[in-house]
Amino acid sequence: MVAELNALRDQIDEVDKALLDLLAKRLHLVAEVGEVKSRYGLPIYVPEREAAMLASRRQEAENLGVPPDLIEDVLRRVMRESYLSENDKGFKTLCPELRPVVIVGGKGQMGKLFTRMLELSGYQVRILEQEDWPQAESLLADAGMVIVSVPIHSTEQVIARLPKLPADCILVDLASVKNAPLQAMLAAHEGPVLGLHPMFGPDVASLAKQVVVYCDGRNPEAYQWLLDQLQVWGARLHKTSAVEHDQNMAFIQALRHFATFAYGLHLSEENVQLEQLLALSSPIYRLELAMVGRLFAQSPQLYADIIMSSESNLALIKRYYQRFGDALALLESGDKQAFISKFTSVSEWFGDYAPRFMKESGSLLRQANDIRR
Repeated sequence: MVAELNALRDQIDEVDKALLDLLAKRLHLVAEVGEVKSRYGLPIYVPEREAAMLASRRQEAENLGVPPDLIEDVLRRVMRESYLSENDKGFKTLCPELRPVVIVGGKGQMGKLFTRMLELSGYQVRILEQEDWPQAESLLADAGMVIVSVPIHSTEQVIARLPKLPADCILVDLASVKNAPLQAMLAAHEGPVLGLHPMFGPDVASLAKQVVVYCDGRNPEAYQWLLDQLQVWGARLHKTSAVEHDQNMAFIQALRHFATFAYGLHLSEENVQLEQLLALSSPIYRLELAMVGRLFAQSPQLYADIIMSSESNLALIKRYYQRFGDALALLESGDKQAFISKFTSVSEWFGDYAPRFMKESGSLLRQANDIRR
């Protein structure tokens, strides 16, 4: 029995080696694709091409008796690595005539990310930090674009502090709130103005598939090349007004971050044993706990700024608190039928999104279980 098992394992090892050879060949081809894309200014992420390729591979897998989800999981992981490889080839400069880009706060994490991406695209980048303000006027005198990448609580003050910029200079901010910074930029500069919100952390290795929200300020024709450059980097752009952005971010960021903060606070004050929670948790609860822990591994100033950025955020959180109390009253009453009725009402509100989210989360949970130690 042992000999038979070892013989089969040896065959599996040989297949694994063949898979490695094929993966190496694929990555080599991807590198060549990256060079072509860089030369012609093509985006590294093309959703239509990816969707068509995955659909074809799924069908081919099914024809061979291989689970379609398996090949899709493998290919998605391989493609993620491929996007990183394409980064290394650099990107075409879509606005070669642009004068130097100055990033205010360029030594911060998001500032470093944009510095790297712009330099990979052939632009000259200068950094303006707090200690450089005595030289700010000379640093900005010939700027073609200024990107403000500083903490939310100081964004408006930094914008107001900028010296007079060249009339055609593009002024951009990267804050996660948009209306107040956009108004501050419009007041401080008479030229092109653009509000950007990268919907990702600065630790991403590639912008492929990452969402960047943008809010037009003034003279959009002057910065259209920048939006195109973001798409060349692989980003997915979403246009909205600054007011709509902030209204949506209240739910996406402020409320969610506060609820996570409160849950983490509760866990710590209950003094639960995290090791025991992890050992007893199924993948979905481990994933939820991981997302809570992730918050507390980051900057407390950042999340204080996001949550406390407006009075409307506070009002929304208060309404959440009220509904939490209403839900608690259902438990205190012991009225299971009332609970089920509310549950059903919310389920109907989600509609087709509920089963869609069920399917999407299933894929995430399988991956979470794969990496469990």
